[in-house]
Formats: sequence, structure tokens, C-alpha cells
Amino acid sequence: MRHFPHEAMNTTFHLRFPGEAFGAADMAIECYEALDRLEGKLSRFREDSDIGRINVMAAGETLHIAEETHACLLQAFDLHAATGGLFDISIGRAIRHRKDAETGPVPAISGQLVIHPDQAAVTCLEPGRELDLGGIGKGFALDHLAGILAQWDAPACLLSAGASTHLAYGEKAWPLELTGDADVLPIELRQAALSASGTGIQGSHIIHPDPDAPLATGRQWVIATTAAASDAWSTALILAPPEAVPELLAGFPGVTGWIEEIEGTPEPRFVGKC
Repeated sequence: MRHFPHEAMNTTFHLRFPGEAFGAADMAIECYEALDRLEGKLSRFREDSDIGRINVMAAGETLHIAEETHACLLQAFDLHAATGGLFDISIGRAIRHRKDAETGPVPAISGQLVIHPDQAAVTCLEPGRELDLGGIGKGFALDHLAGILAQWDAPACLLSAGASTHLAYGEKAWPLELTGDADVLPIELRQAALSASGTGIQGSHIIHPDPDAPLATGRQWVIATTAAASDAWSTALILAPPEAVPELLAGFPGVTGWIEEIEGTPEPRFVGKC
């Protein structure tokens, strides 16, 4: 196996090619150069990025952005609707409040942004919204890299963003293990993406759009046709009441499997479909 790691988006990305994989090094170079450019557009920590500039827009201002940023925002908008509003990239101010352990109440959600559907632009109707692509950016990046591999006619590759999001490109089935607090579930991933969201390591950092909702707990894995979708849905399902999950997923065929580790039982166990 040929393995190429790369630091980006505050994590380590991995490209794993089976066997000798002719041209793997050149493919990895092109992918990671594209990844660095993409991070420069999507990072909320860079003032000159598209997201950094969107987050400081004034009322009535329209900002033209990169096509990649526009595509990511449109996907996030569609996933916001598909998840019944549970996945929301526009509550970045509340997310920052929780992650940075700021004192005082969580900031109220305010402001309004318009993503133009027919051109790569965003208009601010009222300031106050702060975008945070932490729930979709890495998955979107993996999908973007898979598009580059397709141009190379690469036979197979396992693309990973840290340990939380994986994308199996090509016909090969890749063995993976879902590691919970008290159980390990082996699976094989083929032509699909897998993402995990949980509170065991970082605590209750996943923010519900409703400030009165209970804190998210547990661990959730989602298998979907794209890494952007698996990323977003793993966040949404950890926020959703368990009884609402089947109905939510019924309207989104892009999710092909979901697995939840149940906490608070003598022997935490995996439930769901895969």
C-alpha cells in the first residue's frame, strides 16, 4: 500500500493507494496542492478566505466568491433543508462560544445571508451570521480530491480526513473499525463515505440550532454516497431525537447506513443499519 499524509484543515489527511499504484505520488501531490488552495477559501480562521470575508460583511453588501466555495455553501444549504435544520453552518458564533469556553449565555442567532443559486456570490441582508464549515468542510474536501483522482483514472484509493471521515474511491473494499467506548464494529467501505460525530473526546461541542435543546451526547456514524453528506448527517443525527431518525433519513436516499452507539447502558452497543 502507498500512503501519503498531509496536514490541512487542522487535521491530517491521508491518501492510501493499494499495491504499487502507478503514479500515486504524482496524484497525491496534485491532490494536496488542491487541498491547500481549498483550505485558503474555506477556512474561517483566515481573514482573506471567502468564509472569513463573508463573516464580516455589512448589510447590503454582495461578495463574489470562488466556485468551490459556492458549491460547498449550496451543498450545506441543501443539507440544512434535508436534515430539518439540524445541520446549520450559519451558527458559527454559537459554536465558537462553546468551543472557546466563553462565559455568559450563548449568543442569540441573528442576521441573514443569501446564497445566490445562479452565480458564485453571497449577499448580506442583515449582519450577524457567522459561517463555520467544520461540519462539512473536510467531507467536501475529500469529495473534491476524489474528483481529481477520477481525472487520473485512479483505480482505487481510501481518502481520510483525520479519523472522523473516510471516502472509499473505486471498486476496492476497505476494512475499517468503528471504535466505541466499549465495543468495536468491523465494516467494509466500498464506493461510499463514512463520517463519525461524538462527544467522548471534545465534550458537548456539537451545537443544536435551538439554544433550548438538550446537549448532544453519544457517538454516531453515517455512511453516505458523498463525504459532504456523511459529514453533515453525522452531525444532524447526533442532534436528532432517536425516534425522528428513520423519518429524516426516509427523505434522503444518499444516506445508505447509520450506526449509533447507545450510552448509559451496562454494555454500550451499536444499533442502526449498515
